[in-house]
Amino acid sequence: MATSFADDTDRPTATASAAQSVSRSDGAVEHAYWSLETGRLVEQLEASTSGLLSVDAAIRLTKFGRNALAPRSSGSAFTVFARQFRSPLVLILVFAAAVSVFVGEGHEAVIIGAIVLASCVLSFTQEYGASRAMEALQQRISRKATVLRDSIEQSIDVETIVPGDVVCLSAGNLIPVDGVILEARDFNVSESVLTGETFPVVKSAGRSAPDAGIAQRTNAVFTGTSVRSGTAKVLAVATGARTEFASIAEALERRIPETEFARGIRMFGYLMTEIMLAIVILVFFANMMLHRPLIESLLFSLALAVGLTPELLPAIISVTLASGARAMAASGVIVRRLDAIENLGSMDLLCTDKTGTLTEGVIHLDGAFDVEGNPSNEVLLWARLNAMLQTGLKNPLDEAITTAQPAQEDLSRFTKIDEIPYDFVRKRLSVAVREEARDQILITKGAIQNVLDACSFVQRPLGSKSLDLAEREAIDEKFRHWSAQGYRVLGLAIRRFQNNAGFSRDDETAMAFAGFLLFLDPPKEGVRETLSALASRGIGVKVISGDNRYVAAHLAGAVGLRSDRIMTGEDLSKLTKNGLLAGVRKTDLFVEIDPNQKERIVEALRRSGHVVGYLGDGINDAPALHEADIGISVDTAVDVAREAADIILLKRDLSVLVRGVDDGRKTFANTMKYISITTSANFGNMISMAAASLYLPFLPLLAKQILLNNFLADIPALAIASDNVDPDQLRRPRHWDIHFVRRFMISFGLVSSLFDFLTFAFLLYVVHAEASTFRTGWFVESLLTQLLILLVIRTRRTFWTSRPSRLLAALALTVGGIAISIPYTPVASWLAMVPLPLPVLLGLLAITATYVLVSELTKHWLFDHGNGRQRGRRNSGRGRSASRSARLAG
Repeated sequence: MATSFADDTDRPTATASAAQSVSRSDGAVEHAYWSLETGRLVEQLEASTSGLLSVDAAIRLTKFGRNALAPRSSGSAFTVFARQFRSPLVLILVFAAAVSVFVGEGHEAVIIGAIVLASCVLSFTQEYGASRAMEALQQRISRKATVLRDSIEQSIDVETIVPGDVVCLSAGNLIPVDGVILEARDFNVSESVLTGETFPVVKSAGRSAPDAGIAQRTNAVFTGTSVRSGTAKVLAVATGARTEFASIAEALERRIPETEFARGIRMFGYLMTEIMLAIVILVFFANMMLHRPLIESLLFSLALAVGLTPELLPAIISVTLASGARAMAASGVIVRRLDAIENLGSMDLLCTDKTGTLTEGVIHLDGAFDVEGNPSNEVLLWARLNAMLQTGLKNPLDEAITTAQPAQEDLSRFTKIDEIPYDFVRKRLSVAVREEARDQILITKGAIQNVLDACSFVQRPLGSKSLDLAEREAIDEKFRHWSAQGYRVLGLAIRRFQNNAGFSRDDETAMAFAGFLLFLDPPKEGVRETLSALASRGIGVKVISGDNRYVAAHLAGAVGLRSDRIMTGEDLSKLTKNGLLAGVRKTDLFVEIDPNQKERIVEALRRSGHVVGYLGDGINDAPALHEADIGISVDTAVDVAREAADIILLKRDLSVLVRGVDDGRKTFANTMKYISITTSANFGNMISMAAASLYLPFLPLLAKQILLNNFLADIPALAIASDNVDPDQLRRPRHWDIHFVRRFMISFGLVSSLFDFLTFAFLLYVVHAEASTFRTGWFVESLLTQLLILLVIRTRRTFWTSRPSRLLAALALTVGGIAISIPYTPVASWLAMVPLPLPVLLGLLAITATYVLVSELTKHWLFDHGNGRQRGRRNSGRGRSASRSARLAG
């Protein structure tokens, strides 16, 4: 039964002062608002059941703030810039500069300070640009809600809802506020995010006990929960940080486990820290034992620590992921969480429904037929009344009916009396109408079997007759016949009443089956080629659909998927957890599936070792979207599906997803390039410097030379975010492998150190270089090898066959030119460098060229011997808890 609005109030004035009687100045609720009479609560909020005035809402928004769990981050340029100086590495350098000033080395302090400032500016420009880009992308998918403003329904940004607003909710909506129900119709809400209860809770207008817990407040709804079925109007009482969800969101955020990619970065950081501390402590005390100057030894050790660490790694990762997100947005893919890019690149199995993905998604009504299979205008009329007058969840089938060729009858002679909304248990939708002064008619449409379950009769042209076994078999035969031709078939039934006061699910009995509605959604053009493109990238496709087996099998055959390996929902319900684990591996089509079974299927596929993506846009897809490694939805999806997803497609088209996968893999590849290049080069240089400092009678490089070398080597690395990626790196899923990174770093680091020692020997025993010439020569050779190794390691191919991006090549050449020219410029004396004789320079270039060739051979050996180990090392539970908890807290 529908519930009426409670006592209405006069139109509110443009003030929100009375809201303080409900909420204290700190936003906490003073009393149990759910226990108040609706009229009293409306009066205290100075609201109205017909909505706020727009001017009043604007004042309240200023008073109560935006409806968000946390205030918008200022993200000002100054804040981001200041954050660069909180890095421990930067603080170490500032400390080193202060020590230099203290001991009278102002010249040294100026150079160190200039390099620190330049590094921070470089990092700031990347991070600030990345954050602005992500904010712009997030605005494209901001959530909307329907509220009553100025007595009319308006769609507004969820963040602008204020206490006193009347929010209109229907199936699929994510509830944006805490509030009380003014009016409800078969309203079921999923509150598992707050209570942990799996099954939806029935909600209605009324009052609850003052001491009722969240689960017992049947007249109230809460932020973050979702509408499973029915409709309601809700008076907003608490928004933003004042909601129940906000009180647990911080705890949820703290419990979010990190993704494998983030965990790999953290473990890598630990590895670098351990190596850095060991080398720095060893070098410092060794230099002290060799009676080197204290300050010079301290500065050298600190610079060594900074040189070993890839200090721009956070900025590089941010800009690379943001660059990838922008590229994906240009392809029609919006990233809601940056860490989802890595999961998308790792995906090797995509689960999807068929409608709008494998099919055109533009469903049209192909015919309305009576029980005997003949075209029927009467069945079409009843279907149009049912579709046009229902006010619950909008769906393509109702739209197809309402836009079909109109029947000749005048629909204005029918008056709607009541409605029984659709839900996923009954799988039926009923509307009660009266035709002028005649009897009431309850019109029900839905899945064939579910409609038949409510029927005891069959509607024939000459009247109704009992629904016996023969009639059921005849109906089922027509259903199978049409389904095998690719039609989606719904059943329609009616029941006549005389003067029923109201209608409920109990009235869906003893109905007369009246006919069939046939819908056609043809395969999407080019979908066969798209599926082939996914397969070529190592991504399999499985269809999980609520449709019947005949329609699904017909479509699978039409688009090139296997149609002989099918599992129905009934079959699945009989399987144990381990039985399902074995069954999903050899099944391509899951049909007649309910929402909870979708979640079970995804969970079993993940347990079997797959990185699973799930594409869905409906209420019943939310559990599976939560369970998947990568949840994918579309811009037109219901709220609960959009909020559960990591990736939003602006167009429901698998070809868009293919481009997104490529962009995700490019982003992952470029991120790993920087990690591999920088760590291997830095590791080799630091080992070489540490060894040289113990052998040489002088420091191999001064602190300012180390810092300048490190700074110049980082400049080309900033272009890695936009670097070209070889096609072979897009052909298979990508995974983080800390073990392979460690082997990579050590292998190339040792090769680098070997050629550094060769350089030392050349400078000491061939050239007989003094300290200044030695430092200058090694500075040039070290920087050139870091630049060239970047070009070698950035590709798995022979490096001269893989073209880098223009920006990367230009920066590498520019910095290389600077490295060679610095000793011949006026600043050389500031940096304690001297011009290199031509024979010395040529000798260094020859050593560098040999190093590049050896590194190329090392690369091929490492990749050939590392791939087998890398394939066997994957955590099948990767990202599971993180993705689910992040969506919950989001």
